[in-house]
Amino acid sequence: MTASARFAHLHQHTAYSLLDGAARIKDLVAWVKEVTPADPVVAMTDHGNMHGAIEFYKAATGAGVKPIIGLEAYLTAGSRFDKKRPDSRLDGGNFHLTLLAKDMTGYRNLCRMNSRAWLEGFYMKPRIDHELLREHSDGVIALSGCLGAQIPRTLLDAGEEAGTALFERYLDIFGDDFFVELQDHGLEEQRRLNPMLKALADRYGVAMVATNDGHYVKKADARAHEALLAIQTKTT
Repeated sequence: MTASARFAHLHQHTAYSLLDGAARIKDLVAWVKEVTPADPVVAMTDHGNMHGAIEFYKAATGAGVKPIIGLEAYLTAGSRFDKKRPDSRLDGGNFHLTLLAKDMTGYRNLCRMNSRAWLEGFYMKPRIDHELLREHSDGVIALSGCLGAQIPRTLLDAGEEAGTALFERYLDIFGDDFFVELQDHGLEEQRRLNPMLKALADRYGVAMVATNDGHYVKKADARAHEALLAIQTKTT
């Protein structure tokens, strides 16, 4: 990766994604500075929490790296106040949603959303809903998300008509601060999904970003990350 490519990790987990992320903040910041010394930028998007936001901000700014504070929120399709198992994942399961603060207003809104997810929406996970997204959207950038996000899952599981209607809802909430997120890890579902996402982006004039859904820093860390996931899933 070179600085001329102007790639920044906008979907990046740290060790604060408990039992899922294996990237220590200081190691992540040092690596970003090393590989993009001319224009170092990285986001932090941990699962359902912003516990590491201050540590991340201080470490990044201290190293001359631009920090983007974010959150990969858990989202329910229904109301965050409904505490019951859904009939299907599309009806109310915990989707993922990549959210980034573009300014101080956005940071405060992310903090408010995340706090209310824990206080009002907790059911197995701290969950937000579309009501909270609309109420706290100022200064917040939303990406369409990974394979576990609402738009991708709806496109894949319910079809393009349902996915398009949902896409329009996100556009209505976030406007120009909504971006299509593309990932390619060689998965068959991604090969099916990405052309559908690109078609929607082209149709509605929405910009696209490429992300990697990073959970560790270097290739050598992969085995340690596998061990972490085994602890989480209680497997060997």
